[in-house]
Amino acid sequence: MNPEHAPLIEMKNIEKHFGSVIALAGVSVEIYPGECHCLLGDNGAGKSTFIKTMSGVHRPTSGEILFEGRPMRFDDPRDAIEAGIATVYQDLAMIPLMSVSRNFFMGNEPLKKVGPLKFFDHALAAEVTMSEMRKMGINLRGPDQAVGTLSGGERQTVAIARAVHFGAKVLILDEPTSALGVRQTANVLATIDKVRKQGIAVVFITHNVRHALAVGDRFTVLNRGKTLGTAQRGQITPDELQDLMAGGQELVALEDSLGGTV
Repeated sequence: MNPEHAPLIEMKNIEKHFGSVIALAGVSVEIYPGECHCLLGDNGAGKSTFIKTMSGVHRPTSGEILFEGRPMRFDDPRDAIEAGIATVYQDLAMIPLMSVSRNFFMGNEPLKKVGPLKFFDHALAAEVTMSEMRKMGINLRGPDQAVGTLSGGERQTVAIARAVHFGAKVLILDEPTSALGVRQTANVLATIDKVRKQGIAVVFITHNVRHALAVGDRFTVLNRGKTLGTAQRGQITPDELQDLMAGGQELVALEDSLGGTV
């Protein structure tokens, strides 16, 4: 295989059990650099468990994780982050009253030495934050602008830009458009496209087929902890993707019973 087209991360036959509950039952997915891989499924499909396994929150009961061709074991999220796997969850882990630059560097504060003491380097943080946000198409009033004054889409972009700046090779986005309006959603999808073009692998978790088709290169559908299939762009129609998400034949039967109104 051409190394340029080798998977960046491979999840092979991943199973995850919580006692007697089987949350994942042999899920296999390949994630490629420079592509947006959409992971779709209804509530309870196993999406959250899968990404938490990929990002080190959960350890798989069985199966194998390969990163850049090497077997990996993530004992906690820090291991995954150090490998280059960053996750942006719906809550964004931001403090609304804190400035954008402070949120951007939270946990990775740049320090300036003054005599024997070290202080937060406001000038460097401001310069980097403004530069990175401009790259993503967001023009802030200033680095001291409070995160809480940004729109939902802008806050998502801050979180994405932060992950990219600190070296993400794989960026996992957990339902980033679920609570956004049309314009904010468009901004986030544009940000995903920018990140993908930088060669970063994007894993986009969503239940919205239209949003997935807008930016996705590959589509994997989960249902009750199992993979229903993976398709590349152009290999599946929106109706086929929606049908898989909704349970395939279950939706067809319901549609027939309701006279084709589903």
